[in-house]
Amino acid sequence: MAKYLVLIYGDEQVWDTHSPQELAAKHAAHGAFAQAAGSAIVGGAQLQAAATATSLRSVENGRAVPTDGPFPETKEVLGGFYLLEAPDLDAAVALAGRLPEIREAGGGVEIRPVVEQ
Repeated sequence: MAKYLVLIYGDEQVWDTHSPQELAAKHAAHGAFAQAAGSAIVGGAQLQAAATATSLRSVENGRAVPTDGPFPETKEVLGGFYLLEAPDLDAAVALAGRLPEIREAGGGVEIRPVVEQ
């Protein structure tokens, strides 16, 4: 079976406006996704806010230079991920299609095959 990284993107300003009920519904939707995916989920996590990110963009004097923030200058940021094991891309797409972020304004998911070493 192949592995697929499912990257979850969205607008942090939208996420920050969710009511407790909306957050509970989103967490329940992720629970339903996890239940449907079962053992296909190899790993995953919600990420802290993009403002907590550290990026390495250049090298000075042989050392990487850290900077604050994520690479892209966009409203859409990486909020979390799942690592799935699935028989093929179609199966990974079918599972990822259950994620609530694809139904949110400014949200979406990216599915990328993992290179097996």
